[in-house]
Amino acid sequence: MLKIGLTGGIGSGKTTIAKVFEVLGIPVYYADDAAKRLMNEDELLKQQLIQQFGMETYINGQLNRSHLSSIVFNNKEKLELLNSIVHPATVTDARSWFEKQTTPYVIKEAALLFESGTAEGLDKVIGVWAPETIRLKRVIDRDHVTADEVKRRMNNQIEETVKMKLCDYVIHNNEQELVTPQVMQLHRQLLQLAEEQQQP
Repeated sequence: MLKIGLTGGIGSGKTTIAKVFEVLGIPVYYADDAAKRLMNEDELLKQQLIQQFGMETYINGQLNRSHLSSIVFNNKEKLELLNSIVHPATVTDARSWFEKQTTPYVIKEAALLFESGTAEGLDKVIGVWAPETIRLKRVIDRDHVTADEVKRRMNNQIEETVKMKLCDYVIHNNEQELVTPQVMQLHRQLLQLAEEQQQP
């Protein structure tokens, strides 16, 4: 079974692309969703987060996201600390999820595949690309935040052109090219690749 990464900058539309793969019957592991779930369920992780970010990190046992965001969004060192605590837990969680899957290939959707070093355990990586102007507008509309806030988040990720060069395939989600045909073509390629891998 092939393990395929799916990544892209904030607002690139990688979740939309992931949903198209799901329609084609391909299971998708959403790393950000898993991280949020683990931060609420994993007791060891909770203890580590309270230790580093204070008792206010949890209210009635649930993650206080606004408290955590206020600490890490403007502080690169604190963000790296948060990622260093949460990433190992999501890597372990993803590994056990992979083992349960039976399709020719599966997808791990994550914004920070390269930044976190988790791309190394994958067979191929798909990048989702969109121009910065479109990405900005999408995130402002989706999260009701200012352009400055979005740009700060973008600054925590590898520059987009660099990220796309690291990917094996790139899907253009620029509102000019249809994404479904691009996904279909990739799907066929990956099924063929998985079949070739199975051959003795």
